[in-house]
Amino acid sequence: MNAPVEKPEAESSEAAERSHHTRARPFASWREHHIWSAVASLRRLGSRPFGTLLTVAVMGLALALPLTFYLLLGNVQHLGDALGRNPAISVFLQPGQPGSVAQLLAKQVGERNDVATVTLKTPQQGMDELAKMQGFSDALQVLDDNPLPYVLQVQPKDGLDAATIDRLATDLRGLHGVDTVQDSGSWRQRLDALLGVGDRIVLLLAGLLALAALLVVGNTVRVDIASRAEEIGVLMLVGASRAFVRRPYLYAGIWYGLFSGVLAVLLALLVEWSLLGPVAQLSQAYAGKLRIGGLPPSLLLAVPLAAAVLGWLGARLVSAWQLRRAA
Repeated sequence: MNAPVEKPEAESSEAAERSHHTRARPFASWREHHIWSAVASLRRLGSRPFGTLLTVAVMGLALALPLTFYLLLGNVQHLGDALGRNPAISVFLQPGQPGSVAQLLAKQVGERNDVATVTLKTPQQGMDELAKMQGFSDALQVLDDNPLPYVLQVQPKDGLDAATIDRLATDLRGLHGVDTVQDSGSWRQRLDALLGVGDRIVLLLAGLLALAALLVVGNTVRVDIASRAEEIGVLMLVGASRAFVRRPYLYAGIWYGLFSGVLAVLLALLVEWSLLGPVAQLSQAYAGKLRIGGLPPSLLLAVPLAAAVLGWLGARLVSAWQLRRAA
């Protein structure tokens, strides 16, 4: 008598396969509904192009404003660098000081830890610079002697704060043989303070406009849900979950945010492009030291993604609230 020994193994294999398909079916359904929701929400936005474009334009302009201010603030910093945010300190020696004393003093100052370089300018070099300036050449011809003193151009090391540079200038004023020290430390402090205020304004503006964009998406989704109240009611009566019902609206918020983020980036790049001509002309006046600083690529890529998350959040909050009311 032959026993069917292979039948339990076959049944076990079939049972395992059915169990696998049973576990895979919910995930496949979930994935298919996500794909359908993304495509359906995009089609729904395309079915009303005027309203979609208006919403995207409002959000795009709101997100482009902090980007534009960030771009302008960065270029103000570049302008400050071109004008000399950390310029050399001019140390004027007393008239009549010999060159040997000036060289010794330059060596002494150059050995300080907070000094990068020291350049000694002779009275003749100063006279030559004045002669090149308009209106001085004729006046200098009537002088019998050169009245200009030796000048030390002291360049502080990079990264020093304003207080350290002020202490350096104070120490230079106390050196023997020094007549006057010309330092623009107060101007640097004012510029740094203004840039600090500008950074804070950009952050506050970005937060407020991001909140405005979130409210725009939320209101748009709220109106959309209200217009489909009967359809949503039928879906919930037949057993559809809230997550199932709100999923297309979440994707609508993502599309709104993504498109508005791309628009904001394009507007910021347009502003950057429009500044190229004027900045090039201004750079010529500063011997090419001034350059326009563009928005970093990482920021340009992050803005659409952040806007998409913002749109999802606005849609999520409003859809959850609306569906709780409908239930």
